[in-house]
Amino acid sequence: MALASRILSRSRQIYATQAVFSRDNGAFSVRSYAKDASPPALKGDEMLKEIFLDVKKKYETVLSVFKREKITIDPDDSAAVTQYANVWKIARKEAGLLSDSERIQNTIEVHTRDIPDARTYLLKLQEIRIKNGLLDEIGAEKLMFEALEKVEKEIKKPLLRNDKKNMALLLAEFDKVNKKLGIKKEDLPKMEEELDLKVAKIELAEMKKDVVEAMETQLKREEFKDEKMPDVRTIDIRSFM
Repeated sequence: MALASRILSRSRQIYATQAVFSRDNGAFSVRSYAKDASPPALKGDEMLKEIFLDVKKKYETVLSVFKREKITIDPDDSAAVTQYANVWKIARKEAGLLSDSERIQNTIEVHTRDIPDARTYLLKLQEIRIKNGLLDEIGAEKLMFEALEKVEKEIKKPLLRNDKKNMALLLAEFDKVNKKLGIKKEDLPKMEEELDLKVAKIELAEMKKDVVEAMETQLKREEFKDEKMPDVRTIDIRSFM
């Protein structure tokens, strides 16, 4: 079933962003961002086995939640999107996984930590946003690049992230961007919730596409030629899990 494979894929993706590998005295330790997880240093096959078993356990936990909670495959219905996001919230809590906003934040931290300059950093943020299927609906990205252009023009050189003095200039420009867009620090929890809903809508749309394609393929078979395709919204996917 499309949902089961999507859950497995997402569980792996979320887990991957929670595990950061670092060498410690010749061994590899896994730093997990899940609340109560602090696995010991492991080597080679033992480490891979531990990761596999942990992913398997989290996947089974998430799957059990989706077998229990009903969702409606309708990305155009705000109530259905909210319900799907809430089911994922329950699943993440029970499996000890990150929220979508936390996952993306950790992805940013992992993929940008060794980037020396501000421009490459912003380009990487843009790449991560696009890969996650997120739209820059308010035009923040364009304004951030314009702010960087202004600072680099002023200092007459590329801006390095370890240049504290000139990075302060960029952050001041970013504050102006936030003010222009009406973004306040206290609004961050609401923005994180909106991000989770955007991801939920994207996933429901992908799920609807998968289900419709599967039903169309099924109806092409001779024994189903007289059958009528059901409304995707009426399907209880728990029956197929």
